[in-house]
Amino acid sequence: MGSLVRGSPSIANTAEPALLDRDHSTLAFNARVFDWAVRDDVPLLERLRYLCIVSSNLDEFFEVRAEPHLAANQANERTGQFSVTSFERLSEALHSLVDRQYALYNEKLMPAFEAQGIKIISHGERNPAQRQWVKQFFERELRPLLIPVGLDPSHPFPQVANKTLNFIVRLGGKDAFGRENEIAIVKVPRVLPRLIRMPDKLSEHRALFVSLSSVIRSHLVDLFPGRTVNQFSQFRVTRHSDLAVDEEDVKNLRTALRQGLVHRHYGQAVRLEVSAGCSEYLSQFLLKQFELPVGALYRVHGPVNLVRLTQLIDLVDRPDLCFPTYTPAYPVQLKQGQSIFEQLKMGDILIHQPFESFDGVLELLRQAVNDPQVLAIKQTIYRTGSDAQLMDLLREAVRRGKEVTVVVELKARFDEEANINWAEMLESIGAQVVYGVVGLKTHAKMMLITRREGKSLKRYGHMSTGNYNPRTARLYTDISHLTADVALTSDMEHVFVHLASQSKLPRLRKMWMAPFHLHLNLIDKIHALANAAACGKPARIVAKMNSLTDEDLIRSLMHAGRQGVKIDLIVRGACMLPAQVAGHTDNIRVRSVIGRFLEHSRVFYFRLGEVEDLFLSSADWMNRNMVRRVELAWPVTDPAQRQRIVDECLVAYLHDGVDAWDLDSGGDYARVVHKGKKTAHGAQTALMARYSPADTFTRRG
Repeated sequence: MGSLVRGSPSIANTAEPALLDRDHSTLAFNARVFDWAVRDDVPLLERLRYLCIVSSNLDEFFEVRAEPHLAANQANERTGQFSVTSFERLSEALHSLVDRQYALYNEKLMPAFEAQGIKIISHGERNPAQRQWVKQFFERELRPLLIPVGLDPSHPFPQVANKTLNFIVRLGGKDAFGRENEIAIVKVPRVLPRLIRMPDKLSEHRALFVSLSSVIRSHLVDLFPGRTVNQFSQFRVTRHSDLAVDEEDVKNLRTALRQGLVHRHYGQAVRLEVSAGCSEYLSQFLLKQFELPVGALYRVHGPVNLVRLTQLIDLVDRPDLCFPTYTPAYPVQLKQGQSIFEQLKMGDILIHQPFESFDGVLELLRQAVNDPQVLAIKQTIYRTGSDAQLMDLLREAVRRGKEVTVVVELKARFDEEANINWAEMLESIGAQVVYGVVGLKTHAKMMLITRREGKSLKRYGHMSTGNYNPRTARLYTDISHLTADVALTSDMEHVFVHLASQSKLPRLRKMWMAPFHLHLNLIDKIHALANAAACGKPARIVAKMNSLTDEDLIRSLMHAGRQGVKIDLIVRGACMLPAQVAGHTDNIRVRSVIGRFLEHSRVFYFRLGEVEDLFLSSADWMNRNMVRRVELAWPVTDPAQRQRIVDECLVAYLHDGVDAWDLDSGGDYARVVHKGKKTAHGAQTALMARYSPADTFTRRG
């Protein structure tokens, strides 16, 4: 790890600089993702995908982070860090990013698609035959599902669900009863596709599409016979959607959460999106209806929901406009066709996803299910998505008479419904399902298999930095650790028993667990290196994670840096630590890598002299992970395995010359500019090349 060490600048003993703002740091992360949509070296459909990812991220940001800023603004008072000023600053940054999104969409991406024979064609561009086809489509597929609601005292403003497409219309003339009620709302069902492909015979050898909003917009008058449509606009409202359930006050958490899911779609409004041409009258009407300030209004030059444009990627069969297909290698440490249990007796096995396939993890579970000597399987479930492979295996294990215990986290944000459904299915067939500890989310990822071998029982474990989700395992970078280590598997057993029985947790031999000692042990580790560095000993920290927002850990790192510890932090998303501030954090460098895959692995490396410690973890360095979640960190002690993680997860990213961004002393991120004669390489590209034959994908420099 010596190649990572940099020179040591002088340290000044003055007051610490202020920490960076978490929400603005999150927006800065989305700006880095947005950069992939801007880059000309990225295939066109992938640029659209990144644009949609940013929109999806912003949706979640509004749903989870915007409400306290808005509440402080509405009350005109400061509540902690939230105030009128914080709302205005955040609103300005959000509007700027949204404006950049739509400018890219209209000025760059859509013309580029048209040059490739792909076009979303507006009403004004359609020829008579195309208009006739659209009208027939409207009458056949849409009109029966659209029920316009005219507003009057007996028809108040309807409930508008979170993130749904709607139209507001201002009408002229009188209704059937001679009244001049002028405002009507048209709600558009979620089930309708946002893009519709036109028949080939009308497409002039191109791939032509019409947007759902365009079809409805051009036929609004047909929904109001006898009235004139004077003004109209599409609109979408985003609502606060972070489920709040008092776990201490409910008898059945699963039932309470299922009920809460119904109300999530109708939480407090936090953002209103309308068409750029929406009249002042209609926009003010909607703002008043949703009790929102002008700063929460977003006028957009295009569809109000860019996320749904991901449909275009699926509807267009143009692999030349996508990333070359990457097929993960079968885990190099696993021998296909042989018992994984026998292989683990020879030593631990690491799988670096998605460069290596998640199939190795599924194969371990499959062998456990099919092995008559396996007596019990215990597993945590945080996010599995809709993929049924893993659940089918657990269901088969129950059918074969094995003792199956599953710790299901019902409060995994935006996966609550899927997890409730899986939990009910497993319970219905006889699995033991528990929901963790009241007040804490179980975010740890582990699977423990108990097998009879002769006269004794042997445990085999899987721990991971990522979820048991085969789909995201193809898109996220994570480390899976398979082990038969007696101390580690014993610790896993203790954790499972603790989660199921909520009995006192015994002293763990190797693992660090939140909320008990993970936070304290990390701080102690950092302080120990700081003390050693103060005595002139070489000390080093390299940590890779998704977010760094825990103030105690940040201040410990800053203190260690002032004492002379060389620190590199690879933080994909929000980071509140101000790096490279002269006289304060000179010894700390913060880097973010945004690539084809979502960086998700958590790796913590500490070195004092020649003594190295490396931990893998499920936890980011956020306060919630340290005190409000069940998290694990565990050591990798085998020198060869440890060096492999150092090389692939740390060194490769610190030398990334393509996809990396460095945080400067002003709190801004600057994309790394490669200097030198040698060709720059991205860490992910290099790892794809390492694990795949040369002809399986095209390398991007």
